[in-house]
Amino acid sequence: MLDAPKLRGADILLDPVPWSLAFSRFGLGARPGDGARKGDPREALIGELNAPAAGRLEDPALGPTPEILADLFAFQEQRKAERDAADLTRLSSLAMPEPGVAALMFPRADAPAANTTAMTPSPIQKAFRAEAALRFRRACGVEFGFVERLVAFWSNHFCVSVAKSEIGRAAAGAFEREAIRPHVTGRFADMLLAVEKHPAMLNFLDNAQSIGPNSVAGHNQGKGLNENLAREILELHTMGVGSGYTQGDVTQLAYILTGWTFAGRDGRLGPPGTFAFNPRAHEPLAVALRDRLYVQEGVAQGEAALVDLAREPATARHVAFKFARHFVADVPPPALVDHLTQVFQDTDGNLRLLATALIEDPLAWAAPRTKLRNPWELTVAAFRAFARDPGDAGAALNALNLLGMPLWEPAGPNGFSDVSSTWGSPEGAKMRLELAAQFARGVKNGPRPPDLVDDALGADVSPTTREAVLRAETAEQAYALALMAPEFQRR
Repeated sequence: MLDAPKLRGADILLDPVPWSLAFSRFGLGARPGDGARKGDPREALIGELNAPAAGRLEDPALGPTPEILADLFAFQEQRKAERDAADLTRLSSLAMPEPGVAALMFPRADAPAANTTAMTPSPIQKAFRAEAALRFRRACGVEFGFVERLVAFWSNHFCVSVAKSEIGRAAAGAFEREAIRPHVTGRFADMLLAVEKHPAMLNFLDNAQSIGPNSVAGHNQGKGLNENLAREILELHTMGVGSGYTQGDVTQLAYILTGWTFAGRDGRLGPPGTFAFNPRAHEPLAVALRDRLYVQEGVAQGEAALVDLAREPATARHVAFKFARHFVADVPPPALVDHLTQVFQDTDGNLRLLATALIEDPLAWAAPRTKLRNPWELTVAAFRAFARDPGDAGAALNALNLLGMPLWEPAGPNGFSDVSSTWGSPEGAKMRLELAAQFARGVKNGPRPPDLVDDALGADVSPTTREAVLRAETAEQAYALALMAPEFQRR
């Protein structure tokens, strides 16, 4: 393994590096007392990155995806049985038709309504809320939040949506726990394999419906290829738009990935809710992709193709650009992108060393604070600034919904936008103001305004902002002004 990249261009390095910039650009916001920190924040950020099991999140109350989906399948069966019973009750209350006369299927006026309140409680929303609460608690409780920022970045890069289906809503949090978190400081290829094999992704991009035309199922059912997963792997997950792949590459990769699915409620392909390979749906012929011939059998063929895509130069460039855009600027410095691209290639996609290179590059610190915190970052930063417990995450989830970034619910497979203009519309600014005022009203036993300025906004806060907060007529007004300050909204 290569050593972490060395600092470049030390002559432009900010020294000392502001702690406020470390917390806003690379973390999730300062907490009470952080304004008094000493030392080099770069060392602290890299220390969090190098911590054992960085990124992993475990809770005995949250089971693995197969357990979650098994509960979902059982619930769906029970719900169907309850609906069938309710329908039977309704039908039994209809007027009996005379012999030979067709019955009019309308309930009598005195027929009792079906009892819908007795339905079995849904495990779907329960799983979603439990996962969301755990994510918020971790984000609010960690020291800096650099690794949590990495989790959010990669979860958005490889996004799924809770709006897709009941499977998606129940398993989105587990997808992040199982396919993203264990690999945020590992290899990109390993994360890619974990993501594309996860039931939440296979469900989100419909790969269970993809059947090789020359497979047994293709001959018997007459169904064909679904290219959704293959297209998004090339367009979004690896090489990126305009990188040189063709429609033919999409089709060939789709052939390779036929048979990749997950076991359903019947358990025919394995324990329900687990990744499964269905040989009857797999295209049996050798496939050429990007001038390479893949002759492996079964799952190994797709695994080999994904590992090769992870090592494409275009993948390194695509990831490096998105990485720099997320953390530094909508239009990141070209030299920074070049540096990160080279690190990705030289380390075989080592994501810990990629993140280290970002922190150690002076260009990542020298860029002006033009990036708006997205709704997730802003909401978490507000809770952290006041050391407020997110509780069951209900208030935080509501804030994300109002700000246009509902948790794990992007509008499409390209995820939520990482460009500031998306979040800086007049409507968005108005909602941020309303939520800041609402949050400030709910603060109990909050910090003194001078302490809030020093901790949440930092020692490099502008005189204008400091004066505005300190001259506020009430603590509530001071809190709202601090939350809306440019130093809090931007990073």
